[in-house]
Amino acid sequence: MTKQVKYAIQDDYPADFSHCYGCGRLNEDGYHFRTGWDGDKTVTIYTPKPEHTAIPGFVYGGLIASLVDCHGTGSASLALHRKNGHEPGSGEEPPRFVTASLNLDFIKPTPQDVPLKAIGMPEEVHPRKFRIHTEVQADETVCAKAVVTAAVMPATFTQQSG
Repeated sequence: MTKQVKYAIQDDYPADFSHCYGCGRLNEDGYHFRTGWDGDKTVTIYTPKPEHTAIPGFVYGGLIASLVDCHGTGSASLALHRKNGHEPGSGEEPPRFVTASLNLDFIKPTPQDVPLKAIGMPEEVHPRKFRIHTEVQADETVCAKAVVTAAVMPATFTQQSG
């Protein structure tokens, strides 16, 4: 199993858009999810903390949803960035995405104290939308399956209200 993500797309997001609670590197209190390529699939690895407990021994489902959400938008960013001829760390600013929909099925209870691995398969469904099919695994056991539809971030998100 891949132990860590070496080149994460979130490392290339501009500072103004690096405050997401899930994947923002500048959010001191956030999860700091990092999404990168593993061949033609995307991967995010995260080890839940004790405070992410639902019941003793198992992870809170909201954490899984957050993991899938940020993995989906990061995966879409990776896919479009690669389509545009770039990879994380290339010096080119990647496109940013927002979640248009998230459908999540919990398959098995997710054990605590085990690194979780979200594995995504990006599918372009429109020039500005990607669908990311994701499995969340704990020790190679599939605990959740999800589909995220991610859309290129609207320009209105980059405009400050005055």
